[in-house]
Amino acid sequence: QVQLVESGGGSVQAGGSLRLSCAASGRSLSGYVTAWFRQAPGKERVFVATIMGSGSGEFTDYADSAKGRFTISRDNAKNTMTLQMNSLKADDMGVYYCSAGSGLSSIAAMRRPDQYAIWGQGTQVTVSS
Repeated sequence: QVQLVESGGGSVQAGGSLRLSCAASGRSLSGYVTAWFRQAPGKERVFVATIMGSGSGEFTDYADSAKGRFTISRDNAKNTMTLQMNSLKADDMGVYYCSAGSGLSSIAAMRRPDQYAIWGQGTQVTVSS
């Protein structure tokens, strides 16, 4: 089973950027659908972005709030996933979790946290105005 560890969170001013990383160990990420979710205090965990495949077969999907500002990528050789976040807003604040799942057969499923069996411990992102 793969284990996931996030890093790269921190505090930034609105409009700033952060780059989150998710390091995997135990198994290769290449066989999984992987994703980033965000959870704000007192709120449910929400989908941010997902990625599967590689090269010409790579597929990515973003929450509407992330499109045009965030970029998800995966380096299967290094067994890592990253989330580049630009133009950060207060609404982007929360704990960011990376996740891995298998057998996800639709875009709708890839956006659901209950479809992912493997989670990291999370990394905090704070955006100040």
